[in-house]
Amino acid sequence: MTTNEIMTLEDRHDGDLHLKQPLAIVRGEGARLWDADGQTYIDCMSGHGVANVGHANPVVLQAIEEQAQRLGVCPSGFYNDRRALLLAELVRIAPPGLERVFMCNSGAEAVEAALKFARATTGRKKTVAAMRGFHGRTFGALSATWNKQYREPFEPLVPGFEFVPYNRLERMEQAVDEETAAVILEVVQGEGGVIPGDGDYLRGVQTLCQERGALFIVDEVQTGFGRTGQMFACQHYGLQPDILCVAKAIAGGLPMGSTLIGPRVGELPRKGHGSTFGGNPLACAAALATINYIESEGLSQRAAQLGEQLMDGLKAIPSPLVREVRGLGLMVGVELKEKSGPYLAALAERGVLALSAGATVMRFLPPLVIGEEEVDTVVERVVEVLEVRN
Repeated sequence: MTTNEIMTLEDRHDGDLHLKQPLAIVRGEGARLWDADGQTYIDCMSGHGVANVGHANPVVLQAIEEQAQRLGVCPSGFYNDRRALLLAELVRIAPPGLERVFMCNSGAEAVEAALKFARATTGRKKTVAAMRGFHGRTFGALSATWNKQYREPFEPLVPGFEFVPYNRLERMEQAVDEETAAVILEVVQGEGGVIPGDGDYLRGVQTLCQERGALFIVDEVQTGFGRTGQMFACQHYGLQPDILCVAKAIAGGLPMGSTLIGPRVGELPRKGHGSTFGGNPLACAAALATINYIESEGLSQRAAQLGEQLMDGLKAIPSPLVREVRGLGLMVGVELKEKSGPYLAALAERGVLALSAGATVMRFLPPLVIGEEEVDTVVERVVEVLEVRN
């Protein structure tokens, strides 16, 4: 099928909930993508941060194939060998103390579970989140998400959520009180514009939660699994969250999420929450292979190195349109002085697939297997686009 044929068919039946680029992606390998007409792209999006180990990773594919021939489905009412091994692996690589895990299928589900666990075990109803934060689109996760364009069509949402500015501890101190069940934060705000959290701020929020009886929920759905230069971004700052939400890159491209639970979270209500597909053997096998590949290939260290190369290259761009370049590891944002929509379209036209952005920020989330020359090419293409628009 040609690009036009694919677009026509998909537009005819799609729910039309997403703004789409005029590209029909049909194949991927490593950090490269191909469209239906054979055009090659460097992937700077990774499916919103999913493809950390690259597209069509042979190690992950082999694990999926072998497990599919054995067992694909096993509900949580039964024990399973792949699930047991993955639970142990997640606990091993997570910050200390997170020794219980709820398995699900996505980041929004992981956040949803975290919010429910906080309410159920603290007996409190209030949650404090950050302005510009993004945590998902289900009702609970959406209630913790700040952007009104996501929220307003579905209001009224879940009550009890309050938003405060990010990186301002004094405002958090004013908001967290005896009614607060949890504070939920991203270590780097992704959808909000790639805004890294200050270490002192994040540690201060953690201490504040401990002092006032609230739970500290860290959302690592996008920053997890090597993306920022550590397995989890909270490890840069020595954080020990009470609940850690992970998903996206966890299973090398298969849908999966997890909510990791620490000792300050009390006993969870049995049968109070569940997931039909959560912890299925197929996704667990893929996740085991993914974690092993990230560690054996040193992809966290690679993300730190190549992220520095990418940011240095982008900072050197001689354009008055660039306001700031910021990020952590291979999670990089370029804030522009104008709305970024035209620039994203131009980037796609010039072979750089950087389609994820806020109102004024181009967001770069390439696979951690991207090569040094590919990083240089990305910078060159951005230079071309900014020169065209200058």
